[in-house]
Amino acid sequence: MVVEFHLGDALTLRKAHPCGGKAWRVERLGADIGIRCLTCGHYLLTSRRKLERAVKEHAHPAAAPEAP
Repeated sequence: MVVEFHLGDALTLRKAHPCGGKAWRVERLGADIGIRCLTCGHYLLTSRRKLERAVKEHAHPAAAPEAP
């Protein structure tokens, strides 16, 4: 099953970054996906398959509420 990633998605990875942070944000899409650590700002480019296995929680950005 292919996981759908979108720009701005918030990710929580299984292993912590050396800075101690587990929260990341998707910044680039393609065969490789670019993510940025929200604790220290480090940018990481990783394969889609490797990222799919490393993700513990995946939250899509909040959509704008529709006006009635």
